[in-house]
Amino acid sequence: MQRAFLQAHWSHVAIFSYPVPQELLTPHLPTGCTLDTLHGSPWVSLVALDFDEIKVKGWTIPFHSAFPEVNFRFYVRHGKDRGVCFIREFVPKKLVALVASKVYHEPYKAVKMSSSVRRLTDGTQVDHKLHIAGHTQRITLATTSEPPMLAPADSDDAWFKEQEWGFGKTATGHTLKYRVAHPQWLTYRVSWHEVKFDWPRVYGEHWRVLKGHKPKNVILAEGSPVTMFDAGQVA
Repeated sequence: MQRAFLQAHWSHVAIFSYPVPQELLTPHLPTGCTLDTLHGSPWVSLVALDFDEIKVKGWTIPFHSAFPEVNFRFYVRHGKDRGVCFIREFVPKKLVALVASKVYHEPYKAVKMSSSVRRLTDGTQVDHKLHIAGHTQRITLATTSEPPMLAPADSDDAWFKEQEWGFGKTATGHTLKYRVAHPQWLTYRVSWHEVKFDWPRVYGEHWRVLKGHKPKNVILAEGSPVTMFDAGQVA
């Protein structure tokens, strides 16, 4: 039986997605995984969200119960299971980055960052700022005042947001697999968005390919309680 490692509430999950050449992603593929595709292309997503109500093994860690995260991920298959792999995950807490790196072998890094949610007369604005190498990166989007809706199961939005499995690699090259459980997320109608990211500065020179490109899909999901289970080796 899988054991819950982390329980939390994820809110205002912003997902900005871009089609990319597969050669950018194959070096990051864990053994036994293949690239998942949509409309004939692999994709990467820049994901910004807020964590709160965090418990690790049922325990609340003082001063670590709420914080933002920004991650950069792509989509894979392992057998019949669909999931995500992470290229980089930013959080503002050094202890969180350390524990996540040790337990899930994920590429976490602690940086100075902040997030805010503002209620507007005609919707909501979500803003994330990251301070990396002396420069500020910013992610912003706004929604209409319409209530959130559940995207159809066969929609692009569902393809990006409904991911049950996470995959990673140990230092010795073994593949790790873990389950992330949450109800299907409702999504808001996005009216405006802006990604001000120095891609090569943040993720490396080969990601300059995204410089000046606008995301092809933008989602703001309402979020929910989330449970992450213990990781296990599959290859």
